[in-house]
Amino acid sequence: MRLLPWTTPDDRSCFLITDGAGGPVSDLADSIEEMQLDIGEELLRHARAMHADPKVPDREFRYLSRRLAEALGDALRVARN
Repeated sequence: MRLLPWTTPDDRSCFLITDGAGGPVSDLADSIEEMQLDIGEELLRHARAMHADPKVPDREFRYLSRRLAEALGDALRVARN
């Protein structure tokens, strides 16, 4: 079983039962996981740039922190299963 990178409307995990061959749902999951990783990488680049700028307001750091937590949560959810 493959854990999919989305949940049900009531926040339960979604799984794909497959024989290992690719298919449309598997391809969609691959695309979403790739987008999630790309977003995480972009957020990380942004965070590094913000740390280098002493004039960045605290509210921007808090916003970035929330987005980084979401991206890390997405990555860990899929990586652990």
